[in-house]
Amino acid sequence: MRSRSVRWSALSFLLLPLLAIGAYADSITLGTAGSYVVLAGSTVTNTGPSVLNGNLGVSPGSAVTGFPPGMVNGTINTANGPASQAQSDLTAAYIKAAGLAPTGTLTGQDLGGKILTPGVYVFASSAQLTGTLTLNAQGNPNALFVFQIGSTLTTASNSAVIFTNGLVDKNVFWQVGSSATLGTGTAFAGNILALTSITLNTGAGISCGSALARNGAVTLDNNVIGGGGGGGGTTVPEPGTISLMGSGLIILAGVARRKLRI
Repeated sequence: MRSRSVRWSALSFLLLPLLAIGAYADSITLGTAGSYVVLAGSTVTNTGPSVLNGNLGVSPGSAVTGFPPGMVNGTINTANGPASQAQSDLTAAYIKAAGLAPTGTLTGQDLGGKILTPGVYVFASSAQLTGTLTLNAQGNPNALFVFQIGSTLTTASNSAVIFTNGLVDKNVFWQVGSSATLGTGTAFAGNILALTSITLNTGAGISCGSALARNGAVTLDNNVIGGGGGGGGTTVPEPGTISLMGSGLIILAGVARRKLRI
């Protein structure tokens, strides 16, 4: 009886890592793009004393204007290897975010006034935020929020995205099918992954997150981006890797059982 108990304990110990990995299989990583608070495909244009607390990059374009008076507390990479790699990593993250299975549909609804828990929320076309959106992490600081937006993301003036109940990381992703526009004075949060362009109107800011555009421009006007803490996503094995690890763990479990019988 004692031998059987020992065997089951050993099997449980071997399978625990697989269960833990499976729980985070749908997380997203930005790779090297995670160090950028602004990344564009064609150009970055700034007006006024914007402050970027992180790297700025452009690729394959090379045009960056308005710095100074804008300030970059990081590195500026234009049409070089690091910028190209960041764009490649952004594309991978965009595809991953777009491919996640939705847990809720918000098509036709304004995000203003909503309190959302972790999940993947889909808009078949455009998304609008008028007022305040609250993201409730339910006590999990690494909770994942993904918004899959078919076309445009637009916020009204003085709108806001706020975190409650433990959400401190930047595991908030806005996958935008075309372009994003943040209205004047908007206090935004999360990583905007836009296929085309991103515009921040006067005084809009992203305290915890980034403005990452794959093909078009990022346009700034007296904005502050970054500096709110957190990371650029959580790196986890892909499902195929998880399956491979699972097979390996099963083999190890079998070996352990045979040894325990001897």
